[in-house]
Amino acid sequence: MKDGMFEDLEIAVLLPCYNEAATIGDVVAGFRAAIPCARIYVYDNNSKDQTALRAALAGAIVVREPRQGKGHVVRRMFSDIEADVFLMADGDGTYAPADGPELIRTLVSERCDMVVGTRRGVTDDAGRRGHAFGNSIFNSLYKTIFGNDFSDIFSGYRAFSRRFAKSFPAVSGGFEIETEMSVHASQLKLPVAELALDYGRRPEGSHSKLSTFKDGAKILWMFAMLMKETRPFTFFGYLSVFTLSVSMLFMVPVLNEYFHTGLVTRMPTWMLAMALMMMSLMIFTGGVILDSVARGRAEQKRFHYMSIAPARGKRPGPAALPDMASPAGASKAGKPVSKPHKAA
Repeated sequence: MKDGMFEDLEIAVLLPCYNEAATIGDVVAGFRAAIPCARIYVYDNNSKDQTALRAALAGAIVVREPRQGKGHVVRRMFSDIEADVFLMADGDGTYAPADGPELIRTLVSERCDMVVGTRRGVTDDAGRRGHAFGNSIFNSLYKTIFGNDFSDIFSGYRAFSRRFAKSFPAVSGGFEIETEMSVHASQLKLPVAELALDYGRRPEGSHSKLSTFKDGAKILWMFAMLMKETRPFTFFGYLSVFTLSVSMLFMVPVLNEYFHTGLVTRMPTWMLAMALMMMSLMIFTGGVILDSVARGRAEQKRFHYMSIAPARGKRPGPAALPDMASPAGASKAGKPVSKPHKAA
């Protein structure tokens, strides 16, 4: 990768791996060829095959992470490694290393904090169609809850700025880490971009670690938790409306009987309905209070993000404005320059 905008940047390629001995050697070699100036890290997550050995032989820096789960690996990576640009991919060979420079170039030229490589051809392999169907449902749910920033929240091919990596809390432990990354960017309104990239097939001997129902349930739970933490008014508002609806379901027959007979014969039902209504009001009040707390937390996250120095490389952006404090800059901007008067 020969490009002037990368000459001052430290680039780290991050490859979380679990039993990827069949592919990791080629993946490391591919990234070494595509981005010669990058340091390549393979974090081995308790692999039972020769993943670590083959990664080391291919020239990668190998680190072991004993806590099982991709989220634990990503948290360790972002904590351990210092770089200006972080490029994360999977070790299974489904993401092309040749696309890495374009992700980094977009990150730098567009001044983004995260660039996501959205997956083309994810349904070409018949074995992935169930996963692709679940992906489409979760992507639609994400847009409904958190916004339209992303069209493929589960892509594992991403480039990050140093600011993003060092300000990302990384709470989750498994494959739901990509969802947490997306919500973090959406909550803080960070500059992000997407690139449509081809998605390859796993070679013979390499198998997906995803469980359709188990990991799907974890991701759904993560959606609920992140909604509670980042949008508590909406979360508790829905819960309050649901509780109020159940309360009205019990209350209406009792009121109907009272208006017709003037009697309340089902006193336990009436008490349950009133208790549910009070619960609904308490939930709504809690949502209002927690919404203020969430706003304060978002502000603190933003302050922490802004306190982190950006990348050291030369980042092209809008045309540089002339230095108005200097005579040369003022003349370039069309502003007359006053010359000092000579002493009489």
